[in-house]
Amino acid sequence: MFAVVRKFNRMRSIDEAGRRAAEGLGPILKASQGFIAYYVVRFGEEGGGSITLFETQQAAQDAHQKALAWIKTNLADLTEGEPEVISGEVMATVTGQGASGPRATAA
Repeated sequence: MFAVVRKFNRMRSIDEAGRRAAEGLGPILKASQGFIAYYVVRFGEEGGGSITLFETQQAAQDAHQKALAWIKTNLADLTEGEPEVISGEVMATVTGQGASGPRATAA
C-alpha cells in the first residue's frame, strides 16, 4: 500500500475546500485504478490537505497528477501556491474495532 499526503499551509476556507474535494476530486480518485481511500484533513487553523491510499506506487503517481490538475482548476481561489506533497510506502496498518474486532497488519 502507498500513501500520498498533500498539505496546504494556508487556505482561505478549509471547510469549503473539503466540500469541493469530497464532491469533485473524490469521485475521480475513486475511479482510479488501485484506489483504496481518500481523507480530507484540517491541519491547524489555516492548513488543510488530504491523505490518499493506493495499492501501488504507480497507481498513486498516476492519480496524483490528476489530483494536482483538479486542485489547480477547482481550489485556486482557496489556496496559496502548490501543496507540499509527501508520499511513501505504508509499512503497517492498525484499524479500529469493527464488526470483526481490532486488526493490525504489517506491509
